[in-house]
Amino acid sequence: MVEKVITLENVSLLDFLGVENKNINEVASAFPKSKIVSRGNEIRIQGSSTEILKINEILNSLVDHYHKFGKVTEENVQNYLAQEAEEKLSEEEEVLIYGTKGFSIKPKTINQQKLVYSVRENDLVFALGPAGTGKTYISVALAVKALKNKMVKKIIITRPAVEAGETLGFLPGDLKEKLDPYLRPIYDALHDMVPAEKLRYYMENNVIEIAPLAYMRGRTLNNAFILLDEAQNTTPMQIKMFLTRMGPDSKVIITGDTSQIDLPKKQRSGLIESTDILKGVKGIGFIRLSGKDVVRHKLVKEIIDAYDSHENSDK
Repeated sequence: MVEKVITLENVSLLDFLGVENKNINEVASAFPKSKIVSRGNEIRIQGSSTEILKINEILNSLVDHYHKFGKVTEENVQNYLAQEAEEKLSEEEEVLIYGTKGFSIKPKTINQQKLVYSVRENDLVFALGPAGTGKTYISVALAVKALKNKMVKKIIITRPAVEAGETLGFLPGDLKEKLDPYLRPIYDALHDMVPAEKLRYYMENNVIEIAPLAYMRGRTLNNAFILLDEAQNTTPMQIKMFLTRMGPDSKVIITGDTSQIDLPKKQRSGLIESTDILKGVKGIGFIRLSGKDVVRHKLVKEIIDAYDSHENSDK
């Protein structure tokens, strides 16, 4: 183990380190294999030479930032860490699968990569974040990869039948036909990843099953990769029912955006309640994506940031 000591000169420790050393603790949490201790105007780092080099570069960038702006915030630290992580991601990009048109499907942001890692390590993962962050697309890719590699025997994709400000009853057709427009993002993702003839075969033989959440009641889902999409629109009873369907040799990803809840105003979201209840349970992963992970049009990120700022100003 190598040790390096950085001495801070001409720096206000409170403005640089943050209240209760929050800024340095943020850096330390990004490098769990190293030890970072702040004492007075010294920062002592212990770890591998490779990690110490990275930590040293980040701290030097933060010192430069302080001398330019007179203060370092937690958000500044997160931005510099994200830059380092993005560089690392570009070096270690993992192709999940190749799409039907020959392009590679892989995580494009560090949080998408964290989602991939978390699914590898846990049988149940919550992926939370706003629209456009790729949480559903990456989840479908992971499911297709597991099926192709014969890690599971089937894929089950489900979502609650709750309308986004519209009414299902006025749409023509049976329940499946009424729900298909709401499941269109799932179909689009699958068409990107599975050849049309093979997808048709899979769906006709229930190897890939797409169904409303209500159809999960009473079932035990064995040897399957299961995705619950739009989970912010589940009730507490619905999500508990879904979670208890999980059988042996199964993987489950639950995706949701808590800023887009379409339930009646007095109805609590099952997603919010379940993340509160389960946050301390070992074997469950929680990944939070943000506007920085948006991979749609660049304006989507600006729109999300604008709405977040507006909602925060109203509080």
